Amino acid sequence: MKSIYNPNDNQELIARIEKLTPESRALWGKMSVDQMLKHTSSASEVAFGEMLLNINFFMRFLGSMMKNKIFNSEFKKNSPTAPEFIFKEKYDFETVKNELISNVQRLGNGHQTITVMNHPFWGKMTYEDWDKLMWKHIDHHLRQFGV
Repeated sequence: MKSIYNPNDNQELIARIEKLTPESRALWGKMSVDQMLKHTSSASEVAFGEMLLNINFFMRFLGSMMKNKIFNSEFKKNSPTAPEFIFKEKYDFETVKNELISNVQRLGNGHQTITVMNHPFWGKMTYEDWDKLMWKHIDHHLRQFGV
C-alpha cells in the first residue's frame, strides 16, 4: 500500500489534487469538487487536533468494531460520513484546494504533526492507522473525481 508518509507517494497525491479544476465532476456521490476538497481537508484536521467531533457512545463502539475491516479494504462508494464532514455550501476552489495540499504535506511529517491518537469514531490509533486512513480517504475522493 502507498503511504502518505512516503515523500514520493505524498507528492503523487498532491499531483492528483493539482489535476482537479473547478469544472471537475464526481463520478459518483453528491459532492461538488469544492465540497470534496473541504471534506477531505477537514477530515485530515482531526489528526492534527484541529477539528473536534462529537460522537456518541454507540457510534464510537461501532467505529472501533469496524476499524480493522474498513482500514484493510477499499472504501466503498457513497459510504456515510459524520455530519461534521458534510459541507453543502460553495467554497472558493483555490482556497480549499490549497488547504488540502497543505494538509497532505503536513501529514507527510507523520509523527511530528499527528497529535490525536484516540480518534473520536475509530478509537485508538497508531501512526500506521493514520497513514491507512488518510491515504485511503484522500485516494477514495480523488478517484471519485477521476484523478
